[in-house]
Amino acid sequence: MNKIVIFGAGNIGRSFIAQLFSKAGYEVVFIEIDPVILEALNKYHKYRIEVKDIRSETIWVDNVSGINLKESEKVRDAVSTAGIIATAVGSKALSDIYEDIAYGILLRRKTNPENPLNIIICENLRNAKEEFYRGLRKYLPWDFPEDEMPGLVETSIGKMVPIMREGDRMSDPLLVYAEAFNTLILDKKEFKGKIPDVSGLDLKDNMKAYVDRKLFIHNLGHAAVAYLGYVFNPELEYIWEAVNIPEIEQTARSAMWESGLSLIEEYPQEFNKANQKEHIDDLLIRFKNKNLNDTIYRVGRDIQRKLSPEDRLVGAVRLDIKYNINYDNTAKAIASSVLFRAKGEKGKLFYRDEIFVNNIYSKGIERVLTEVCKLNKVSDSEIIRKISLFHKRILESGTF
Repeated sequence: MNKIVIFGAGNIGRSFIAQLFSKAGYEVVFIEIDPVILEALNKYHKYRIEVKDIRSETIWVDNVSGINLKESEKVRDAVSTAGIIATAVGSKALSDIYEDIAYGILLRRKTNPENPLNIIICENLRNAKEEFYRGLRKYLPWDFPEDEMPGLVETSIGKMVPIMREGDRMSDPLLVYAEAFNTLILDKKEFKGKIPDVSGLDLKDNMKAYVDRKLFIHNLGHAAVAYLGYVFNPELEYIWEAVNIPEIEQTARSAMWESGLSLIEEYPQEFNKANQKEHIDDLLIRFKNKNLNDTIYRVGRDIQRKLSPEDRLVGAVRLDIKYNINYDNTAKAIASSVLFRAKGEKGKLFYRDEIFVNNIYSKGIERVLTEVCKLNKVSDSEIIRKISLFHKRILESGTF
């Protein structure tokens, strides 16, 4: 039953998950809502990935098709017959797919009970297994056996995929650009039955450590480069331009090391200074990839989400404080983030950033820190004071 059903035919679904499994001989069935992408998938049954890196490459992914998410009966049948399932819809859209997956599991129980099901959750979401479990349980009978629940496999998604320009999307709706990095970190312990024999899967016993490393080093560093880069020069367009400026690279590197040191304390069996250095150095080299042309707008947009209390910046500060690690450089990134006004290809702010600027930041930095970051005026007064001071410095001097 070499068929993978992937919920979401977006950038990660197409450029990463489908590519790995198609290369290993799997039929790929996407569950998608975009009619243009669905039409192209079912017309051509293949698409190309342009690898934008030191060594450029064109990869064709074939044996693909698509099902509209609105066609519930077909979706549930696909779930019931899948060899494995993956989701890459974005964490906010997970609630839209739980019901069909749950009913597909019930159908599978009747028609295909001997084959355990695994769901690879590709959402860059902390505690993804628990959230997914709660979502499925809403639609399953109260007495559904625990041992018949699918394996809920968390991942750490490190692949960088830039925004496609509108002209490129119009010429080929399935074309996707991506970097050469092609390693998918997964939770080894959560698989039920046989683990797929797919090149590029990196199985870990302590998955939480690698989810946190992705969030608090990779995502933090990427966001820091975008926010610091915009403050340094609002005319900068690409991440590689920003990270090649020594002040920005050094501040971002230092912020990544703040988290790096905290993660060594949190997960001493997984991380040490040597492997954290290797990881941080590699990320900064990848951020400098000119061929990828990843934009400051893409990396920095959606400020409210990236400033939420458990996310890459504020969550990292919390971890630093837990281990008494200095967090000045992460605080500089937070202070810079509230001033981020980068615009997309059409010359507009991301829609949620427009709301942030007009309805939240307009009421002051403290409103952002208490309402968005959920910092407490009393117990978190030192964090608020430090970020506010860096924010004031930026406003007065134009530098972080």
